[in-house]
Amino acid sequence: MSTTKTLARVTGILYLIVAVGGAFAESVRTGAVVPGDAAATAANVVQRASLFHVAFVADLVDFTSFLLIGLLLFAILRSVDFRVAVAMLAINAVSVAIQALNMLNHIGALLVATNPSFTAGMSSEASHSLVLLFLELHRQGYLIAQIFFGGYLLPLGYLVYRSGMFPKALGAIVMLGAAGYLAGVVATYATTAFDSSLAVYFGIAGGIGELLFLLWLLAVGVRPSEPQPVQGVQAA
Repeated sequence: MSTTKTLARVTGILYLIVAVGGAFAESVRTGAVVPGDAAATAANVVQRASLFHVAFVADLVDFTSFLLIGLLLFAILRSVDFRVAVAMLAINAVSVAIQALNMLNHIGALLVATNPSFTAGMSSEASHSLVLLFLELHRQGYLIAQIFFGGYLLPLGYLVYRSGMFPKALGAIVMLGAAGYLAGVVATYATTAFDSSLAVYFGIAGGIGELLFLLWLLAVGVRPSEPQPVQGVQAA
């Protein structure tokens, strides 16, 4: 149990890195965007070029940490239901892959805004529009990834609920967080503009579920009791 408790605490630390670094990187991007004003957006990216660079690195650290979180949670919870734990890990990995690939849009916006060689022969209006487009593509890519980094919470919540190592209420909250993230994606893409104010509130609901799980991992780790296996293939 001491080993499991240590793994849980390390998972909590990694989750904190993801939360802080991810929030910072997203705030850098959203803070630069002036809706409907490509020139002002491009100017903001130029002015905050150093922050954009740091945000890029921060997100790469976040994604690596998030993949490690999936691996550690798999190690902790695989005895509960091996097949569900594998599903959780697979969804986590897909999320990481999409988010990492999506960072090409982040670096694309930075390169177009700050490196004249990439916009040679283009008008200022065209290059500014390209910066805004890259940032919008990143936002859309982030939403697509949300299907998976929200979806992974569903099997995670189930495992937490059934494990006996965490309060059942915490597992239920994590599963509700998954529903919040997924509802945010649905609300966004149900509109013709691919934008919805409701998505923010659904995202907050998802974030609360993850935050409570993070705090539990940091403060408690796991309960001093053995997990209760359920039907499924058990790891050796």
